[in-house]
Amino acid sequence: MSLLSARDLVYTYSQGMPTEHIAVDHLDFDIEQGDFVGVIGHTGSGKSTLVQMLNGLLKPTAGTIKLDGVDIWAKPKEIRKIRFRVGLVFQYPEYQLFEETVAKDIAFGPSNMGLDAEEIENRVYNAAKFVGLKHELLEKSPFDLSGGEKRRAAIAGVIAMDPDILILDEPCAGLDPVGRDILLSQIYHYHKERGNTVILVSHSMEDVATVCDRVMVMNHSKLTMFDTAQNIFSRGEELGKMSLRVPQITSIVDSLIEEGIPLEKGVLTVDKAVLEITEFLKKEGRL
Repeated sequence: MSLLSARDLVYTYSQGMPTEHIAVDHLDFDIEQGDFVGVIGHTGSGKSTLVQMLNGLLKPTAGTIKLDGVDIWAKPKEIRKIRFRVGLVFQYPEYQLFEETVAKDIAFGPSNMGLDAEEIENRVYNAAKFVGLKHELLEKSPFDLSGGEKRRAAIAGVIAMDPDILILDEPCAGLDPVGRDILLSQIYHYHKERGNTVILVSHSMEDVATVCDRVMVMNHSKLTMFDTAQNIFSRGEELGKMSLRVPQITSIVDSLIEEGIPLEKGVLTVDKAVLEITEFLKKEGRL
């Protein structure tokens, strides 16, 4: 049984109105415990609507979402419990910071779960540590933090609830390259250490290729591909027709393959590309 599944999932905005628009159109998929799934697609393809349904913020127009085999909307009055198990970090989450201190902001979710003070304190400390926030920052106002620190504090607030599934909607948007690399590394290590399921929505093919095991491709409200990252990014021509691209290093390696160099198709990282090229040069006696 899958941890999270969707069957015939539909979401329609302004249903029955002249402005009616289908944002998610009959999706079927299964996500397993421990998966790290990337979600890609052009702007308006339905990515954000989809993850808000997975978290229970939006109720499907049709179809079902099941968590551990149970329809999350089977008991509508208990949907709040789903949001503790499926944590969602919105794009630019730092705009949602509001408490007097960073510690109180991180503690907001665990406090609403009814945990005791000691458990809340432990969760705040551990979540801050996971995202790389120094202990001395916890008593500061969140508005005194840098942009990258605010982003990490907001993410820590969701991690502190210890969700079974952590969903991040464009978590690196607006960050400089250094801040992006740091945050992406922390998310990757969170997944490896906790073993929780992570769903990452991103416009950056490089980010998705670096950390995700499987990738969902949304196009015009439909799920057009769901496969391993390597298989997805091996289909560059198809992605191009959907206004998407493969990671830059994948494109470079594909160009070398077209020139007759026998490298593996679907290379996703610079390290893998270096390894492939080095092996080729050794076989050719050039190294």
